[in-house]
Amino acid sequence: MTDWSRIEADDCAVPADRSLEELVRELSAALADPDPSVRDGAPYAVLSTWIERGVIDAPRRLALGDEMAARFQDREIQARTFAPLVLDMLVEKGDFNSAWVEAFERWYPAEKDLRGHDEKLGWLHAVAHGADLLDRLGRHPEVDPVRMLHLAAARLTAPTDHVLDQLEDDRLARAIARVLTRTDLSERDATTWLDPIAARFGSDRIITPVPAHVTNCLRTLRLLYVLADRGVRPPGTDAAPEALHHAAAVKERVAAVLDRIVKR
Repeated sequence: MTDWSRIEADDCAVPADRSLEELVRELSAALADPDPSVRDGAPYAVLSTWIERGVIDAPRRLALGDEMAARFQDREIQARTFAPLVLDMLVEKGDFNSAWVEAFERWYPAEKDLRGHDEKLGWLHAVAHGADLLDRLGRHPEVDPVRMLHLAAARLTAPTDHVLDQLEDDRLARAIARVLTRTDLSERDATTWLDPIAARFGSDRIITPVPAHVTNCLRTLRLLYVLADRGVRPPGTDAAPEALHHAAAVKERVAAVLDRIVKR
């Protein structure tokens, strides 16, 4: 196997004795490896750098995106949950295929394994990694932002016995808030995606202990309310918070949904 740590230390210079096609194929396989030191280490950093710098040309990037979209159906959880990270890199670079969006939509609310971290597999982050891609696609000019807002609602209303940890619910709330900064959203667009959540959780009486999926939804919406009030920063930056479009209406609707859930 290629010594990716050495390549990373060499400012991600491309080895002269290997074909780029072979290297990209190896990097792709590494990002599905069950060993977290392989999957989440130097190969991830090298692939990200090569995509950002354009070392991997556009046809290869599109093929890589198709591979990641197909990986949403992989039997291995770590393969599925690292696919959105690679697609996020590609879309940020300027690559796009509507089929990637469709594959993501099929996978995200349907994923059952919501562990943030596993002792053997390391970081999995299905919800958080999916949220990062939802954020990216929701602000892409070729994607209807309402589509991504409804996808977030589908994820929040999907039954699960797992209470989100490792800041998964925060990542999803921030992704939703980022989509809601789009100025082409109408007030209706910015709020009606919450209707399925109100319908799903506002009708049946909750019997304690509170079901995991309800807890997850409550936590996500609470942070969304704060972000609607204070604004949301781009991930990993100290930039000034960006205001959500129709922030007042979003706050009002989120508060109403929360009130409907907790008063049952």
